[in-house]
Formats: sequence, C-alpha cells, structure tokens
Amino acid sequence: MKFFLLSMFLVVSISGFAQKKPANPKPYAATITAEDLKKHLYIVASAEMEGRETATEGQRKAAAYIEAQFKNLGLLPGYQGSYQQPYPVFRDSLVISRMSVNGASLKSNEDFQASTQFGTEVELYFSEVVYAGYGVSDSTYTSYGNTNVAGKAVLVVEGGPSGLRGGTGRNSPIGTIAKVNNARTKGASAVFIVSSNFMPSTMGNRMYLSLYRDAQYPATYLINDKTAERIIGPGWVDMREKLKTERPEPKIFRAEVEVSLDKKLQKLSSSNVIGLIEGTDKKDEYLILTAHYDHLGKRGNEIYYGANDDGSGTVSVLEMAEAFAKAKAEGKGPRRTVIFMTVSGEEKGLWGSAYYATHPTVNTEKITANLNIDMVGRIDIDRKAPDSLNYVYVVGDDKISSESKTLVQAANSKYLHLGLDYKFNDPKDPQRIYYRSDHYNFAKVGVPIIFYTDGVTKPDYHRPTDTPDKINYTLLAKRTQLVFYTAWEMANRENQLKRDIPLPKE
Repeated sequence: MKFFLLSMFLVVSISGFAQKKPANPKPYAATITAEDLKKHLYIVASAEMEGRETATEGQRKAAAYIEAQFKNLGLLPGYQGSYQQPYPVFRDSLVISRMSVNGASLKSNEDFQASTQFGTEVELYFSEVVYAGYGVSDSTYTSYGNTNVAGKAVLVVEGGPSGLRGGTGRNSPIGTIAKVNNARTKGASAVFIVSSNFMPSTMGNRMYLSLYRDAQYPATYLINDKTAERIIGPGWVDMREKLKTERPEPKIFRAEVEVSLDKKLQKLSSSNVIGLIEGTDKKDEYLILTAHYDHLGKRGNEIYYGANDDGSGTVSVLEMAEAFAKAKAEGKGPRRTVIFMTVSGEEKGLWGSAYYATHPTVNTEKITANLNIDMVGRIDIDRKAPDSLNYVYVVGDDKISSESKTLVQAANSKYLHLGLDYKFNDPKDPQRIYYRSDHYNFAKVGVPIIFYTDGVTKPDYHRPTDTPDKINYTLLAKRTQLVFYTAWEMANRENQLKRDIPLPKE
C-alpha cells in the first residue's frame, strides 16, 4: 500500500510539473505573418474607415471590424459581456466667432481663429492688451514677471526660448496648452497666440472628456502677425524679432479689442475594444496588450489614413490574439489571462487608455504588465545604424520593474535577434516618448510597461501620406513576434513582474 501511494504521488507530481511546463511558442508565433498583417492593415487603414477619428463614424467602423475579429478568434468579451468599453466625449461646434481691433472687423480663419476647446461662450471688450513674450513659465524662465494680468487680455507668441527643457506635443512647456494654462494661472480673461501657420478648422471643433473644470480657461484665439500689428502697432515686427535673442519685460498696449464666441455642445461617445483569453491556473492575474486604433480622421475630403500610426500596432494586436487563441484551442493556453485591447482617443490626449486606467475591468494590482505598440511598420531614416532593417525601439523596460529588460532581451536572443534600441529610455531625450503613448496611463497606476515603436516621426507622420503601401510588412511581422514571445513568457512565468523601481517624475 505504501508503495502504491508513493507511486501515485510521483505520478501526480510529474503530471503537475508537466502541466506547468510552458509549451513551445514558435508554432504560434509562426501564425503572425506579413501576409495576414497586410490583409488586416489594408482594411483598418482603408478609405472606408475615414481616418478613424475618435467619436466619428470611421472610428465606429474600425471598432466593429476589430470586434468581429475578436469574436471570430473565440476571444471572450472584455467589458461587462461586451467587446466595447464606451466612454463619453463632448465636442463644442463653433457657431460663430468675431474679433475686431480698434473698430476694424477681422476675418475668421484668416486674421484669427477662435478655440472652442478652451473658452466658454463670451463677449468681451478690452481697452488694453498685455504683451507677454512667449507666454511661458518654468523654474528658470517666466514671461510674465510681476505684471498683474488678472481680468486682462494677453498677447503671446508661438514657440519658446532656446534651452527651455520639456516635452513635445501636448506635453510641451512651449505648446498651446501650456501657454493657455499659464495665462489661466495668472487670471487672464483672454489670450491671443501669434501663430505663423494656423490651419482652418484646427481650433474650431475640439473634443474633450469632461464638462467640469476646476477653473475656467481664458478665451483663446490664434492670430496672425497682421492682427498682432493692429494691436501692438508698427513696432511689432521688431519686437517679434528681438524675442529670439532677448527676454522682454511684459508691456501694456492700448487697443480696443472685441471678441465674441458662440458654440453648440454635442454629446458623443467613443470606445475601447477589449477581448480576452482566460488563463488557466493563474487566470486571476493579467497581461494586457494594447495599441490605439484611432487616428486623425478627415480634413475636408482628405483622409489621414494612419497606417503606421497606429494601424500597424492595431493589426499586431489582432495577430497576437490569433496566436494565443490557437494555443488555447490546442490546450496550451496561457496561465494568466491575456487581455487584448485597442483603445481610441490616443490622438486626442491618450483618452481611451486614461479612461481604462480609471475604470479598469480588472484589479490593476493583478496586472503583471502592459505591452503597448504604437507605430512599428516603418524604418527610422534618422537612425544611423547597420541594422536599419532589423531593429525596434524598446521604451520603458528600465522603469517600474527590474525584470522587464531581462525578459525582452531573453526572448529576443532566443528567437529573433532584432536590434533593440534603447535611445528613448534616455531621460534627457527631447521627444519624451515614454510619456506620449497609452502605456503611460498604465505606468501611472504602477503597472510595469514595455513600449515598442519604430521611432518614425517623418516624413508621413500625421499626414495623409501615412498609407499601408509604405509599411515594411516583413519587419512588422518580426517586431510583432518579439512582442508575442515576450508576452508568452510574461503570461506563463511563475510570478508576476516585480514592482521594485519608483515611478519616474513626469
């Protein structure tokens, strides 16, 4: 009897060990092909999808396509029995805007452009305007000095002084958002930003997520140099030129300026598309794979296709879902639950991932990692290295978890031998890539992240020319396979990734 019990113990032990031994991922990685990626991308980045702008019909078509793929693969719905997690979006449509200087009426979209994003419906009359240079402020530089601009109109210039540290885009300390926030902090009622190249409709119909604000923004207008000269006077050209080399003190100019704005509120919605493959013995722990499926939509009849940004990441998620689904169907599914999520609103300010981070479908403490993909189908022409056809930028694997980098490198060394470029991990990198895609919203709640990108920001970035014919599908397949192999290890290893590195400051 003792011998029998011992034998049974050994059989159970060996059987249990065999069940936990991870399967070979290579047959499943092989399902991630250039042909399949191309097939999906020519649909996702097609004219029918109309550029996939958040809260538009094109975005909804793209969401429906992704949902259909998740269903066909047998993924479970990831949000309350549905494949889509909705979130509210609001848009102010411009009804009419006016501006006059010293009694002369100006032309909208030619002399000035009103922002519906910042101000409320207003009718304001100013007898003075405060010139405040670049309108920027940090620990070493302030354009406002000690001048009181509460209740006043301020005039500032686009751009900023050389050497001012910070990010780019929405995070930039010299960008429009920063200038408006500085004016708001100072109590200004209106801000006029001199811009050399504003485009019609770029300010007039902005979307946002919340109707409620801790403080109201000043009425905001882009103006051209001609309008600035009407306000400042004939010395304007010299003042703007001196701004490049000097730090001017704020100065008050006498001018009668009238501005008015009327807008209409629209209540819209968008969604994240979520499917999952349930884990086995660790199904209450999670790995999340993300990409954003939205892009810039249309400008008139011109479509911004967004093939690389981020159609490439979107189709990568679809192909990885297929690989994991095949493994699951063959009884070799992941130990942890793998969540596949394509988010919208990234181009608006990381909206979809921010909404998920504050309305998660699972306990964020149980998320072992987020692997995020944004632009992985092109080649960085500025990258001077011999492996230009065999690389990927890896970002954030040196943060939050000390185990992340080891996992990426081990998977790459074993299966692919891509060149792993860590350029964007440099905290002094001016592009601040770590803060600029959807992984950052997971990082902010303590989830270890790894971000994959090709680093391409030109010449087709945010242009209608970002089309699927320009994608290197062979390289896209390799990069997607790298993410898959890394995900496979994370989904099947014994322990969640450590969270042993403090969050970096933004």
